[in-house]
Amino acid sequence: MNVDALSALAGIAVSMTWAPGPNNAMLGASGANYGWRRSVPHAMGVAIGFPAMLIVVAVGVERLLREFPLIVNTLAWIGLAMMIWFAWRIATAGRTHESSRHKPLTFLQAVAFQWANPKAWALALYVAASYAVGEDSVTNMLLAAGAFLLSGLASSHAWALFGAGIGKALGHGWRLRTFNVALALMLVSSAAWLMLGS
Repeated sequence: MNVDALSALAGIAVSMTWAPGPNNAMLGASGANYGWRRSVPHAMGVAIGFPAMLIVVAVGVERLLREFPLIVNTLAWIGLAMMIWFAWRIATAGRTHESSRHKPLTFLQAVAFQWANPKAWALALYVAASYAVGEDSVTNMLLAAGAFLLSGLASSHAWALFGAGIGKALGHGWRLRTFNVALALMLVSSAAWLMLGS
């Protein structure tokens, strides 16, 4: 991979991992409702889950999805349903802040969420098609996964910290509930936009 391609890859990784989207909305809400420390497993799951997904997609899932487009549509609807469920959890988290039934996502749940996230699928397919080609496809994909891992580690923790700061400022009353509802609406609207735009 030449310097220009590597720079473009770094730009894609930074812009996509830092931009508002389903993962970052959920991380902000988790930080606001549970604090940064309790949100660390969620942040690590996002940061590690996408690069792992990227490698799996590059290895062969992309070809399978091209041959069976019904799988893509099915995954999109499952992803939308999961995002609506997560949005509900976000919107109602502030009302039962002390309730044990509302907990931040675990590491494995955050990793699994990447497979239901339309943004993650679109990005993984694009990066795999762009970089998993040629003689150095394995090296290129490892570089791509590394770029997303480094940027994802920074962005996921930053979004959780941002949420934690907002949560402290808002307290546990109606202001936190309003923030949660706003993030839930952002999550659902971004998921619907990604699905309808694909």
